[in-house]
Amino acid sequence: KLKILLALAGAFVFVLSALKMPSVTGSCSHPTGTGLCAILFGPTATTVIGCIVLIFQAILLAHGGLTTLGANITSMAIVGPFVAFGLYHLINKLKGPYWLAVFLAAAIGDLATYTVTALQLALAFPDPAGGIAAAAVKFATIFSVTQIPLAISEGILTLIVFNLLTAYSRDELSELGVLIKGVSLSD
Repeated sequence: KLKILLALAGAFVFVLSALKMPSVTGSCSHPTGTGLCAILFGPTATTVIGCIVLIFQAILLAHGGLTTLGANITSMAIVGPFVAFGLYHLINKLKGPYWLAVFLAAAIGDLATYTVTALQLALAFPDPAGGIAAAAVKFATIFSVTQIPLAISEGILTLIVFNLLTAYSRDELSELGVLIKGVSLSD
């Protein structure tokens, strides 16, 4: 059953990250879906899933491309999942409610991905006057127009999916250590 759950998490990452929206930067914005996978299986498994998804998208859907695969893996498959995982566990350790932990892990993990993307673009295209720092601020500002609403939407969608999983796969989530015994999901 855990393999099925892993496949579901991988499909969630693939489908969400395939929904791209053009951005003013010449790049594109999209939800990542890695927050749910990181919550369920941890950041290292999510990194592997993210790499597979990005390779499939580059080859099958012409999203991202092979020449930018390293940058995309760094931002979407490494940074985002580690931030989401850390935030989820930090909020749980502080006895915060599950809904807040799930929502913020997904939303902030997504925003962390695009913060790194903005830094990567700034390194590649520094501002002639202000250098890398000015370019990073410009790219982050431009991405924020599309990415903040997408991150909020992803947080809500991830929370809905998480609630469905707790309703129908509570034993599996407990086995993964995602749910803490004695803690109510409504807290």
